[in-house]
Amino acid sequence: MTYPLPATTEYAPYYQRYVATVPSGDILVTLQAQADAYRDLFQPVPDARRLHRYAPGKWSVAESLLHVTDTERVFAYRALRIARGDTTPLPGFDQDAWVPASAANDRPLADLVQEFLAARAATLLLFAGLPPDAWDRTGTASEVPVSVRGLAFITAGHAQHHLDLFRSRYLP
Repeated sequence: MTYPLPATTEYAPYYQRYVATVPSGDILVTLQAQADAYRDLFQPVPDARRLHRYAPGKWSVAESLLHVTDTERVFAYRALRIARGDTTPLPGFDQDAWVPASAANDRPLADLVQEFLAARAATLLLFAGLPPDAWDRTGTASEVPVSVRGLAFITAGHAQHHLDLFRSRYLP
């Protein structure tokens, strides 16, 4: 089903840079295409490359990929809660604290790719199974109003942002 791009009032201003990268059209098609793009990009990458950092102080390939997966799960959880009518304000999360705790560099790259693909498959099933009226429901996350539609597009935009980084800086 095609849902219009969310209005800028449906998410925090910070996420505009992500939402702006998402094409209009069927968001589920976009999310599936990204899963395919991640699989295709990482399939030929040797495991040793998981530790590569494109600059000092930047996350490794492994850390960045697990960050995308963790963030996907957070956004999907927020969407689920809001779609089900839960109005409890949802907290933010500190990505910079999560990355070292993840121990991503100790895991094989193939496992991290499979974990992302599994999380994305769950995200797709969640969004595909929502009734049409759920997409307009709003809640609060990180002290800012956000809609389910906004979260779907933020999820795609965040993954696209990192896909572009993987292509241009990590795995050129």
